[in-house]
Amino acid sequence: MIKNIKYKWVILLLLLNISAVSNAQIDTTFTRVKMNYPDFLLLVNKNNLGYAAEKFNVNIAEANIEASKVFPDPELAIGSHDNGQRRMQMGYGFSTELSWTLELGGKRKARINVAKSTNELTKALLEDYFRNLRADATLNYLTSLKQKEIFKVQLNSYTILKNIAVADSIRYKLGSITEIDARQSKLEANSMLNEVYQSEADWKTALLELGTMVGNQKADTLYSPSGDLAKFDRLFDLNELIISAENNRADLLAALKNKNVSHDILKLAKANRVLDLGVNMGVENASVVTNSVAPTPSSAAVSGGISIPLKFSNRNKGELKAAEFSVQQADVLYKQTELQIQIEVRKAWFNYLTTQKQVRQFNTGLLADAQRLLDGKVYSYKRGETSLLEVLNAQRTYNETQLNYYETLYNYAASLVELEKAAGIWDINF
Repeated sequence: MIKNIKYKWVILLLLLNISAVSNAQIDTTFTRVKMNYPDFLLLVNKNNLGYAAEKFNVNIAEANIEASKVFPDPELAIGSHDNGQRRMQMGYGFSTELSWTLELGGKRKARINVAKSTNELTKALLEDYFRNLRADATLNYLTSLKQKEIFKVQLNSYTILKNIAVADSIRYKLGSITEIDARQSKLEANSMLNEVYQSEADWKTALLELGTMVGNQKADTLYSPSGDLAKFDRLFDLNELIISAENNRADLLAALKNKNVSHDILKLAKANRVLDLGVNMGVENASVVTNSVAPTPSSAAVSGGISIPLKFSNRNKGELKAAEFSVQQADVLYKQTELQIQIEVRKAWFNYLTTQKQVRQFNTGLLADAQRLLDGKVYSYKRGETSLLEVLNAQRTYNETQLNYYETLYNYAASLVELEKAAGIWDINF
């Protein structure tokens, strides 16, 4: 009796010690900064380098609006002449001329309209960029939560197998089991430890991806997200989702703005075919001529006139045809985008319904059954009523069930992200 009590206390102390060692498998060489989802999105909006680079496109487009407002520069010509007849005193003179191109056909207005519509298109593209960035960042956030849960499952499984291995080692020394059983339990525990290391590496990789999203450049800092993967239940109506997408999707708005840009470019091409007038005004001064043959007093002459270019280039209608084809292309692209959006919404909706059913399947007691099966097998094994192989099978079943559960939860959350991204709505928060 005393021997059995001592045996149980030894096992208990070893299990407590192993549990502490197993929990110490988590690497603490990185500084972890806790972060919730709203703060994460705020950092993405503020610090994401790709998004910051895209914002410059708007600044460039606004600068182009200012550039399009300029008028043609006037030209100033200054000249002089000298007859070179010093002996005959023929004199010399100076001339000054100011010329300016007068644009006709509304060219300046057309350029401004192209620049403004391009600016609106750029803003729509920036909004669409953030729509995709927000969804991608959210998926990375969900991935980090999933990898953390997978790591915890693997670590817990390793702890159980390690405890069994240590207990089997003691039971072997006491003669309760054979050496081959003790070796097998130790081998299974070591094999599970490798999976723990891999899941830990996958978790840290996901955390590094989060740092990339928020522009984190500190190599020794990892953002540690918080949240619950089980809070993504929504009810949607497919027709309402399609209408919402058609009203709110930034890429559809960008396709519409692209149509406006192509129409404005066509107007500019037509305006460029209109003749421009050249306006000039000049002053010419001639010095006094004092020779005896034809003495002439000094004089000043003022001249003015216009110049009309001969637009033989208008016979070439390549630029005009290209602009007309661009209008037709933009119209087709708009219809294609509209159709593609409807397809994306339908696909995302069906995928969301499928993953919803899969999650509900787990909520029918699948996890609890796997846990009870494992606990029962471990208890029976400790009492010598079942084999190690049955315990290992129960452990693998429990592991696969847990991993499938968190993978399904992630897929469910990711399908909601894709659905709201496709529908142009966003109410995700966890």
